Amino acid sequence: QVRLVESGGGLVQAGGSLRLSCAASGRAFSSYDMGWFRQAPGKEREFVAAITWSGGITYYADYADSVKGRFTISRDNAKNTVFLQMNSLKPEDTAVYYCAAGNTRRAQGPYDYWGQGTQVTVSS
Repeated sequence: QVRLVESGGGLVQAGGSLRLSCAASGRAFSSYDMGWFRQAPGKEREFVAAITWSGGITYYADYADSVKGRFTISRDNAKNTVFLQMNSLKPEDTAVYYCAAGNTRRAQGPYDYWGQGTQVTVSS
């Protein structure tokens, strides 16, 4: 059983930055694959970024083309936390951002656990 709580969302002007955090409860956090998704008004939830195990050897980061070069996913296993650093934000990044966890070993999932989401609004 894993509980995920996102934080760090807010209102920012285009070109600005935000850092989202996802705090996880439960054991064996380091073994979980972690992902970030977002859902804009009137649109389906879409994949943003993930950090997953590659054959149990090392972590691998993956990004949607729309955020590649602007967003960075990272994790601190000692703090059971995953981060999403978002730079050069655009109005189209406006969405509710969700943290996900699971043993999928695939960047896009499926994931087993989801947070409640945090709102990110980018003004033009």
